[in-house]
Amino acid sequence: MNRKQRRAEKKHGRPVTQGPSLAVQAVFADAVHHHRAGRLNEAERLYQQILAVDSSHADSLHLLGLIGYQVRRYDFATDLIRRAIKINGTVSNYHSDLGNIYYATGRLDRAIACYCRAIELKPDHMEAHYNLGNALRKYWRLEEAVACYRRALALKPDYADAHNNMGNALREQGRLDEALAHYARALEIKPDHMEAHSNRLFSRNYLADQPPDSLRELAQRFGALIAGRVGQAFTSWRNLPSGQPLRVGLVSGDLRDHPVGYFLEALLRAADAGRVAFLAFPSHPVEDQVTTRIKPYFQEWKPIHAMSDEAAARLIHATGVQILLDLSGHTGHNRLPVFAWRPAPVQATWLGYFATTGVAAMDYIIGDPHVAPSNESHHFTETVWLLPETYLCFTPPPAAVEVSSLPAQSSGCLTFGCFNNLSKINHRVMAVWTRVINAVPGSRLMLKARQFEDAATRRDIRAQFAAQGLAEDGLLIERPSSRADYLRAYHRIDIALDPFPYPGGTTSVEALWMGVPVLTKMGNCFLSHAGETFASNAGLPDWIATDDDDYVTKAVRFASDLGHLADLRARLRAQVLASPLFDAPRFARNFETAMWGMWELWQSKQ
Repeated sequence: MNRKQRRAEKKHGRPVTQGPSLAVQAVFADAVHHHRAGRLNEAERLYQQILAVDSSHADSLHLLGLIGYQVRRYDFATDLIRRAIKINGTVSNYHSDLGNIYYATGRLDRAIACYCRAIELKPDHMEAHYNLGNALRKYWRLEEAVACYRRALALKPDYADAHNNMGNALREQGRLDEALAHYARALEIKPDHMEAHSNRLFSRNYLADQPPDSLRELAQRFGALIAGRVGQAFTSWRNLPSGQPLRVGLVSGDLRDHPVGYFLEALLRAADAGRVAFLAFPSHPVEDQVTTRIKPYFQEWKPIHAMSDEAAARLIHATGVQILLDLSGHTGHNRLPVFAWRPAPVQATWLGYFATTGVAAMDYIIGDPHVAPSNESHHFTETVWLLPETYLCFTPPPAAVEVSSLPAQSSGCLTFGCFNNLSKINHRVMAVWTRVINAVPGSRLMLKARQFEDAATRRDIRAQFAAQGLAEDGLLIERPSSRADYLRAYHRIDIALDPFPYPGGTTSVEALWMGVPVLTKMGNCFLSHAGETFASNAGLPDWIATDDDDYVTKAVRFASDLGHLADLRARLRAQVLASPLFDAPRFARNFETAMWGMWELWQSKQ
């Protein structure tokens, strides 16, 4: 017996010997018990003890690798599970869990291969079907992803996560009613499923004629749920020393190549570090070239994606931030439950969402006079804090893409376009856009979206427009591309059409920067007013339609005057670059004033 075996015998009061002995089995059972109870350190110690005497114990290799995955030691986990597969490659779970590691580290092709192998070994492996659906959805192979979720649900109908992610895939296909049904089912099974709550709220915004008050009530239910999970919220915070900049924390999963990153970068560059010091609390592990550019503007960078809500709240509180901003709302990777702990004395939501969060501990929602007029303040559980001109400011794209001449003047054909997320194009939008195309002889509609990577989605959207009366040659569909190629696609667009009630954000500002005017429509809530902010601040108030009929009338009138369109296109980039939408120093001063105003108001109440 070697030294490690003697230590194991002393610890457990029984011999541990080489091979599949009863003692090894007993230690393994203890390890699994600790593992299931979440005592990972003790489980790891016991798995290591077994492997010290039996290095070919495949189940210990696998489960020790699983612990590595759980604590995000991905290289460690990969090595162990691969060793387990080398010893016994017929265990479906080994392949499935290796796929999860590859998925977590962005190696989707390898993840898909592992899930497929797991299913080949065990056709009724529910988790493998579910995880394969997740990986395919990342590739925008939406119809295949839906099929995987259906198989997972056939094997386990009460799997809340599968219902939630099925809802996400269906939403991305534009099948909103079906998506909402799956979110509702997820919440029936698991009433505290936070992602399903947020996804349901987020998805309701895509539907036409959603009463803002009903969305507020739904958000309040979410807020009450997370408030009930807080042990003891913070009631005291670090003081701000005299003469020091205000410490403003940003909680976001989108500090990267994402619309939030695009809008945030301009502010960070232009902000006065003597007035405001920014701290980042990323809620998503992905970092990219945008992250690299913006990271130096933060005084501190403290990821919270691997932390519980309480642990994240304690970390944020310890940094002494005076104001904590949520940049996600009910979008992906949000950490709204952290705000319920009140880690900062002043908390606000801004930029990443467009409606109330429903979180009682969220003091403010930051807007502007266009998106949050005073007569709509009852839409929010938060107090509205208005920036004077626009609530956001865009960063000019780094790609050197010039504005082209008006394409209709050379093609002889007027091309309308929309490069928004397909989920925004509901049946009412399709009907209005079909009226526009049919009213402008020889015109066509060009759509470009991530979802068009999926062949079934391309067929479906063609069928839906055909049902509205749009001829097949009146619709052009393009797959996604790099950002530079996406911007160059505006060289083929004469007029951009804004969807409703969920208008464009990044796409609208990028269209304007590319010299393409955007026809938008008045709304009745923060979200649906966004197009009004862009058009008004860009100096294009006449491009705001009052209703569906006015939308069609304006589209036809603008399309009939190519000379005016050409002149506008030639000057539009310079016009918007000088506007509040792109004037970062001007926006930064307004933003800093807002932050200090919130802080001083809080201090005055103490």
